Amino acid sequence: YEPSTRTSSSFMAAMLRLGGQVIPINNVQYSSVTKGESLPDTVRTLECYADVIVLRHPEVGAAATAAHYAAKPIINAGDGVGEHPTQALLDIFTILQELDHLDGLRIAMVGDLKYGRTVHSLTKLLANYTNVEFVFVSPDILPMPTDVLQVIQDKGLAFHATQDVHAVVKDVDVLYVTRVQKERFTDLAEYDRVKDQYVVDEALMSHAKERMVLMHPLPRLHEISYAIDNDPRAAYFRQMRNGM
Repeated sequence: YEPSTRTSSSFMAAMLRLGGQVIPINNVQYSSVTKGESLPDTVRTLECYADVIVLRHPEVGAAATAAHYAAKPIINAGDGVGEHPTQALLDIFTILQELDHLDGLRIAMVGDLKYGRTVHSLTKLLANYTNVEFVFVSPDILPMPTDVLQVIQDKGLAFHATQDVHAVVKDVDVLYVTRVQKERFTDLAEYDRVKDQYVVDEALMSHAKERMVLMHPLPRLHEISYAIDNDPRAAYFRQMRNGM
């Protein structure tokens, strides 16, 4: 129900490599959804032909709704501005692969933290580890939601929020960057005001630790310079390979 490159392709590639098959529906405008068919009826139809359904949907909670009506497993591949749990799993794996541990890390999340479902799920997952410290870097209109902050507080972990990425880059083990999502804005003037507030470039990375991880769930626009793609700390394409 929403556009996807990495998530849909990685699920299809993984299933095919495992010897399974895929029924791809990458554009619901060619399905009965355009006739007004409900999500419950759609998933109950598709489960007649499949063993598992991977669902991306613009509404928060859509995967839970689908799972309520379906008899087959539903994998949440992103529900609006809510969650992206499979992205969080590949992100955790990437951090572990790059730094060899998860406990005690200092992680900065930068950009659109209000609408960025990847950082919501990743924060909740990282909160299960010991002594993880969070730094949330965002424009004033795109802060991390209070329900996510509550998860951190309930675990007794430390966090703080700032609008200045330069003040934190030298101390973090992971710099997780997200794009400002134009499609989530109703006021495009607000989007234009904040879309380029953070740009990770060679000058910024010169202040980062020698051993740290720069991540991005992609797609990127202008928030990470192409000039640092070959920096050994830039892990976002290794991150994408881990998605499969």
